[in-house]
Order: sequence, then C-alpha cells, then structure tokens
Amino acid sequence: MQSARNRATVDTVALRDYLHDGRNLWEQRCSIISILMKEPAFNTPGKEFKSRSERFKDGLAKTKRLYELVDEHGWTTMHVTFAVSAMGETLPINLHNVAFEPVLLSQASKELLEQYSDLIIQRGILGCYLQTELGHGTNVAALETTATYIPETREFDIHSPTLTSSKWWVGALGKTATHGVVQAKLILPDGTDVGPHLFFVQLRSLENHRLLPGVITGDIGPKAFGGYACVDNGFARFDHVRIPRWHMLSKFAQVTDDGKYVKPPHAKVSYGGMLYIRAGMVTNAGWSTAKAITIAIRYASVRRQGSKGPDGLELPVISYPSVHVRLLPILARAYVFIELGRATTRAFMEMSERLARGDASLLAELHAMTSGLKVLCSTTSVQDLESARRSMGGHGYSAFSGIAKLYADLVPSVTYVLNLNLPSLNEPHPSCSSYEGENYVLDQQVVRAALRTFTTLISCAKTQSQDKLNELADSLPPSSIYLKRLLPGPDKRPSEPPVLSEASWADPGVLISLLEWRAALLVHEVAQTTDALEATIYQRVSKAVTEAFVAGRVGEMLVLLNEREIGPKDKEVVKRVYILYLLTTIESSLTDFLSFGLLRLPLRDPSSSGSLSRDPTRGLRLAIARLCEDLLPEAIGLTDAFGFTDWELDRYSVSRFIMLMLMAMLSALGVYDGQVYKTLWERAQTEPLNQTEVPDGYEEYIGPMLRRGQRLARGAKL
Repeated sequence: MQSARNRATVDTVALRDYLHDGRNLWEQRCSIISILMKEPAFNTPGKEFKSRSERFKDGLAKTKRLYELVDEHGWTTMHVTFAVSAMGETLPINLHNVAFEPVLLSQASKELLEQYSDLIIQRGILGCYLQTELGHGTNVAALETTATYIPETREFDIHSPTLTSSKWWVGALGKTATHGVVQAKLILPDGTDVGPHLFFVQLRSLENHRLLPGVITGDIGPKAFGGYACVDNGFARFDHVRIPRWHMLSKFAQVTDDGKYVKPPHAKVSYGGMLYIRAGMVTNAGWSTAKAITIAIRYASVRRQGSKGPDGLELPVISYPSVHVRLLPILARAYVFIELGRATTRAFMEMSERLARGDASLLAELHAMTSGLKVLCSTTSVQDLESARRSMGGHGYSAFSGIAKLYADLVPSVTYVLNLNLPSLNEPHPSCSSYEGENYVLDQQVVRAALRTFTTLISCAKTQSQDKLNELADSLPPSSIYLKRLLPGPDKRPSEPPVLSEASWADPGVLISLLEWRAALLVHEVAQTTDALEATIYQRVSKAVTEAFVAGRVGEMLVLLNEREIGPKDKEVVKRVYILYLLTTIESSLTDFLSFGLLRLPLRDPSSSGSLSRDPTRGLRLAIARLCEDLLPEAIGLTDAFGFTDWELDRYSVSRFIMLMLMAMLSALGVYDGQVYKTLWERAQTEPLNQTEVPDGYEEYIGPMLRRGQRLARGAKL
C-alpha cells in the first residue's frame, strides 16, 4: 500500500480541500468526526450480527445522542449533515430532515408555522412524509387517500377508503414519527376532487407515543439485502381522522372556511420539497461511489494474483487492464458527481430564494434537470458499487468488505422516484401509470421538457430572423443548451458534428459536443416519430439529455479548475479524470453514436501504411485504455483525497479500546494501511458462531444426522 501511495504525484491535501469545497469545510468536518468517534453510541461493533430490532434501537440511540451533541456544541444544520454522512447509517430521523421539515416549512400557512415551526426545528415533534400508497406510488394523481372538507366544523376528514390506499414505505412512520405530512386527494363539500394536496396530521400522542384514534400504523418489515435496518419504514391507514382546516399546507393552494378552493399561483409550486431531496441525492451518489471506489482501489493495490513482477511477487491486481479499466472510470464518476451535487444544491438554493419572492421562473428548469440527474446518478452509482464489489473477487462478497452495506442502502434510490405530479400536469405514459416508484417513470418528465423546448426552437427557426434565432438560442437554459446544435449557422448551412482525429479523444470540447449532438439528434428523432415510439426511447432520450447537461457542467468544472488553489500538476491530473468521465460516458452509449453516425472519421488512403480497422470505436477505446494507464499511478492519491476518516476507512492514532471497536466496524478491504488480510482475519473472529467450539445445534441436529448416516453405512470403517 505504501509503495502504491508513493507512486502518486498529486498533492492529496490540496485535492482533498478541492473535493470538500475548501479547507474550512474540511476542518469543520474533521472536528465533528473527532467528537463522534469518542462517543459510545456511535461505536457499536458487530452490527452485522444484530437483529433488525436491535439495529433499529441502535439507530434511535444514535439519533438521541446526535441531537444532544447539537446542544452541547452548538452545531449547525451543516454540522449535523456532516455527522450523519460520517456515520454511514441511515437513521430514523432522516425523513424528518430531508422531507418533513423542508416541505412543511416551505408550504405551511403562517398560522401553522407559528404553532409548530419551533417544535419541528428542535425535534420536539418527529415527522415523516406520507405519499406512496400500497397500490400507487409514482402516479400521484391516482392516490386514494382522501381529505374531505367539512364546512360545518371547518375540518378535513382524512380517510383510507381501501386496502390499497394504505400509506406504505414511509420512513420513520412505523414506530418513530409523531406527526406526518399526508398526501391526499382534496374533496370539496360538493364532491369535487381537486387532486392531491398536503395535510399536517398528528399520528401519536406526545404524552405516551400511543397512536391517536383512527390511526393504524406499523413497520412494513425488513428490506432487501438488509438495507435501511435502522429505519422503520411503515404503513398507515386513517379511519376518518379529523384535522383542523388550517392543518392543510395552504401557503399556496387553500380552502376557504365555506369550502371554496383557491388555486396556487403556479401549478408546480409544490415541487420544491421533492427537488430538495433530488438535489441531495446527486451529492449522496457521489460520496457513496467515492467510498466504494476507495475500498476497491485500495484492495486491488495490495491484492496480488497471477503473473510475477520484477520483484518476484505476483502483480497487484490493479495493474491488470481488465481491473483498472473498470475501477478508474468509477473514480472519475465519483469526482464528477461530487462537484455536480454541489452545483445542483446551489441551483436549488437560488430557485428557493426566487420562489420566496414569488418568482417561479427557475422551477420548471430545475424540475426537469433534477428528474434526469436523479435517474442518472442513482442508476449509475448502484451499478458502480456492484462493479467495485465484483472487482474484489470472492472477498468482495463478505459483509466485512464494506461495500455490501453501502449497496444495500443505496440500491432503493433507483426505485423511489420522488415524483410530484399535480392533476393538471399528470400525463403518465400508459404503460407506467400504475407502477410503484421506478426511475423509468421520471424519464418521461425529462423527455416532455425536452420536446417542449425543441418544438419552440424549431418553430422559431422557421419564422424568425437569424438575429432573433441567435438571441433565443443564447437564452436556452443549461438543460437545453444542446439543442443549439440543430440550428443553422450564420451562413444558413446546417451544423454538422465534428470530424474526429486521434487528438479529438483528448479534447474535452470535442467530447462535450459529441454528447450534445447525440442528445439533440435523439430529441429530434422522438419528435419525428411520436406516432410509433419504440419501447425504450424515453430512457434513451432522458439519458442522452441528462448526460449532455452533465457534460456541459464538466466543461464548467474544467474552467473553474484553473481558478482553484491547487498546483498545475494536480490540475492536469483532475483534468484527465474529467476527460475519462466524458470518454466513458460516450462509450456507455455507443449504440446511439453509431446509429446517428456521430463517430465521423477522416477518409483514409487504403494504400497508406499502418493497421486498418473497420471499427469506428477503436480510437475511443484505445484512448480510454491509455488514459487509465496514465492515471493508474495516481489512483491511491486520488482516493486518499476523498479524506475518509478512521471512522469509515482510515486509521489515526487512537486509544487501544477505540481501535478495537473500530476494527469491528471498518471495511476490512479498504483500510488505509493496506493490512487487508490481517483485518479480515480479525473481523472473522468476531463472528458469534466462533465463540463456541461446538455449535449450539450439534446435539439437536448435527449429531443425530451423523449417527443416522453412520448406521446406514454398515461396514464402513471410520
């Protein structure tokens, strides 16, 4: 490991500050973690061997101690975010933080906020967000839970009319939450259904935590792969539960005392809460991928297998192209997604500030952008975690590898959609309208937005002057800028994709243009073939549009890179990491590039010397191979720059007691010093089955089975 670390030329500290958006934030994060690692509540070894009930109780203990530390140290919301991310554990409080609180604070009436905002912020009540139902998830307009207004008492009647209207999958609902924001169909006194709206409902007594009359809740049971073990994802049914009129989240849409409906000023104004969660998912995908690739690259740097090198030892497996050509692109995606997450969060904050002033101009853009990013980042990161695990061979299947739990907690991100369609905008594809949450449904949001912009642009191209057309093209938002590729140039001639040379594969401008051309041509294709769409066209278009957007942001990252306080050598290495991201993004969708003839190569004289290949993708693949080989010596330095602490992967100087606890918590294959076999051996000794020489089931099961076989095998000598 030290040998691999010595080969890196990058300044790990400078890159670490770059990835953490500055030295100040890094130091704040370190100060938080230094406190957490000394706390018994956050150092509970052997969680792999605990039951789900024990894991849930551990999660509650961590949550309680976390907010005690907030009081003791005056931590801010950002500090709490640092703490939760460092723990690597999804806690029951998570949905309160990312959904219940932001949605309620941004959409509740002044009256509701005056009574409850302090309680919400200080966790005097604990909340959840009840949208998904047993029978419907993505198709929000079809949710069955009702909220019927009763003008005589100025109350809403919250009711679950069918089994399938039961709320389902809601984090913290099973046993933790005292209150919830409930998505329900608003029924006016005359029977008019005005679609899904949000309501603040108390679920449990604040005196003894017992359920209130008419409320039935519980936990839905264990999740796949043992994921989210600390979280009580729950169900709920409501039997005519009455709430006051002012408990409707009525900052925008309202119901008057006498039952008249007041429409919101903007149809999508209630999207804010979901956009907030989607923005955070991009960052989470980046850091989850970073943790997995750190483990995989460290292990691959010390695991020796196969051919012998000059030192007489078997080669580290990372030296084999079949390994590093898989791992280094994952590393590149982690770098890009971390920066992308930061940019997405900034865009959300700007939209929120404008929305507070009544300006909803950025809402549609951010909705389309985060829909695509949610799909791309969750899908890609889940695939990357599994690829990283497989690269570690048999040991990667061990729970001690550290990646299995990461995967279990990240994999549901591809099936919770975070969609919020109001009735007037709900146009689900017929084949998807009844699905529970899945990424494929969000793709439609991206395609619809792309087609609207395309139609406007093409219509203007036929009627407007070149100056007006240029003005319109320059005003395109970032998510649609790729459509400029379809417009004619100043000479009225159609634009054309670039002709590629060997040097093109190292030019980020050319790579970005290729990704934009692919998106533009796919949108043009779907616009021309709406009468006979192929089954997967929405997914292809959504992926292309989103990857073109991300490519544009990578271009911005490269520009901003020159302004960051890191050395020229480090900037060059990071630039190559970003180029690797662009190259492998193209490689992942070669069918589209070949279908539209985008890999345009110069004509070659058949009589010229040198090998002739009929494969237009060969140059791309060779460029990826060369770039991975160039970046290989930097792999450990680039992963060290993520700065994961001893609590997650690294080892610092701590007391022997804490070290023993950490040994039972760390990724055995991702330890900083590379002592993977020693750590894996020590972790195996903690297995409860190994605490007795003869297992508990011997007398009852193993012994009788052996004696039976021995009786039947007459004459056999033992």
